[in-house]
This record gives sequence, C-alpha cells and structure tokens, in this order.
Amino acid sequence: MDNIDKRNRLDDEPFSYRVTKNNTVFLDYFGKQIKTLRGKDAEKFLEKIQDAEDKQAVQLILAKATGNFKRGNERK
Repeated sequence: MDNIDKRNRLDDEPFSYRVTKNNTVFLDYFGKQIKTLRGKDAEKFLEKIQDAEDKQAVQLILAKATGNFKRGNERK
C-alpha cells in the first residue's frame, strides 16, 4: 500500500459510497457524486468492499472504481 499512495491523499478519506435498497451504489468524491454502479458491477464492488482489510484499502478500492475522472480543470 505504501507504494500506491505516495502522497498520502487517501489518508484524508476523500471517497465515500452510498448503497440504495435496490443495490445501486453511488460513489462520491468529497461529497460530490461522480459515478453510479448497478447490477453486476455493484455486486462486485460490494464484495471487494466486504473483503477490504482497513480504511485505506476501502479508499483504494473506491479510487480504482471511480477510474480516471480528474483531468486538472475541475473547479473548486
């Protein structure tokens, strides 16, 4: 894990997720929704989250699930 998050950005826990009754998963970055997972993708994601060892592992799974969404031109 040390080689993956060299700048310790996942320590701030920027990612979060919400699960609805029908197993739709919403992925958030600092409270802003950035991706929605449904069906098999949502099931796979929830399985990975269940198997996560600690909070940093959960943050890494969330970061990978969101993909490359930041381009450098986002407004704050």
